Amino acid sequence: MKSFFRFAILALTLVVVALVSALTAMRFAIHGQEVEVPAIIGLTPADAGRAVAGLGLQIEVERQYYSPRIPEGRIMTQLPLPGMKVRRGWQLRVAQSLGPQRVAIPDVTKQSERAAEWNIRRRGVDLASTARLQLPGTPADQVLAQSPPANANQVAAPKTSLLVTVASDAPAYVMPSFASQPLGSVSRTLQDAGFKLGNVSMAPAAASAPAPDTGLSISPAPAPAPAQPSPTSLIVTQSPPAGQRVLAGATVNFEVR
Repeated sequence: MKSFFRFAILALTLVVVALVSALTAMRFAIHGQEVEVPAIIGLTPADAGRAVAGLGLQIEVERQYYSPRIPEGRIMTQLPLPGMKVRRGWQLRVAQSLGPQRVAIPDVTKQSERAAEWNIRRRGVDLASTARLQLPGTPADQVLAQSPPANANQVAAPKTSLLVTVASDAPAYVMPSFASQPLGSVSRTLQDAGFKLGNVSMAPAAASAPAPDTGLSISPAPAPAPAQPSPTSLIVTQSPPAGQRVLAGATVNFEVR
C-alpha cells in the first residue's frame, strides 16, 4: 500500500513539473517574439523603415501635417510610443511633417461645390469633408462656410471642409377630389396652388342601344363630330386620384364629359 502511495506522489510530481516546464517554455516563446519599439521621430520614413527592419517592424505613414519645428519629410509622431513592447511584424503608424505652411487657403464661399473643389485642389489643398444643409431662401449648390477659413494661418493639415446648401424638399399635399366640377374653375385652382394642368381628354361615350329590326333598310345616320373639352366640361376622372400624396408642381390629368 505504501509503495502505491509513493508511486502516485511521484507521478503527480512529474505531471506538475511537466506543466511548469510547458508554461515556462511558452512564456519564453511568446516573449522571445516581442521587441522594444525604438524612437523614430525626426527620421525620414525611409530611414525609419531601415531602422526597424531588423526588429521585424514596419512603417505606415497615416497622416501629414504642417509643422514649423520639424523639417519637411520627417516623422512628427509615432504609435506605439518608444519603449513599448510589441510583437514582431507590428506596424508603426507615423505622421509626417510637411514643414511650415506655405499654401494660402482660398476663399470659396458663395461658389458652387464643383468650383470650390477645383479652386481648393489647384492650391495644393485636399478636400477633407463636405456637409450639406437645407436653407430656405438660399440657392442650392452654394458654399456657405469653410474650415479653415480663407487665408488662415497656423493650419495643421492641408485639408479644407465645406458646408454646401442643397435644395429644399417641395411641400407635399393630399390630392382632393375634383369629380363633377367644371374644368375651368378646377384649372384655375390648380394653377393658383402651383400645380400643372396635364392632358385633358373626353371620357368614352356610353354605347347606345341597337335599333329594333323592322325589316326595313335604313341608312345609318352620320356620326356626330367628337366633342372637345371646354371650361364647362365636367370632370369624370383624375390622375393622380383623390387621396394620393403629391408634391407641389405635380401635373394633374383629367377625363371630362
